[in-house]
Amino acid sequence: MAGVFIDGEWVLACRRRAGLTAAGRWEFPGGKLEPGERPEAALEREILEELGVEAEVGALLDRSTTMVDGTPITLSCYFVRPLEQLPASSTDHDQLAWCVRYRLVWLDWAQPDLPAVRGLAFADSGW
Repeated sequence: MAGVFIDGEWVLACRRRAGLTAAGRWEFPGGKLEPGERPEAALEREILEELGVEAEVGALLDRSTTMVDGTPITLSCYFVRPLEQLPASSTDHDQLAWCVRYRLVWLDWAQPDLPAVRGLAFADSGW
């Protein structure tokens, strides 16, 4: 699962650091669900681990399955709201950037994030 931080027309994008799967590609922060964990609790935990901030998980934006190297990856993207100031760095990312949502498609995204990116970039802005 992944968290989509939105501030007006701006969306937070995170670039995977070297040495990780999909290094150099952009993604929304998040991670994997642990056994017995609720998706919202897992996303809160992952954001705290990656960004060092507590966040409130909101509505589901997109849930899609994408084939990556012959393996189906299901990614659930939720809107999230930080409960404190977002940092300038991350444990899993070498760059964090706020992008105007219609320009999100200009970045080189990890494949599982693309359905949510397209939804954000081409949707009406009536959040």
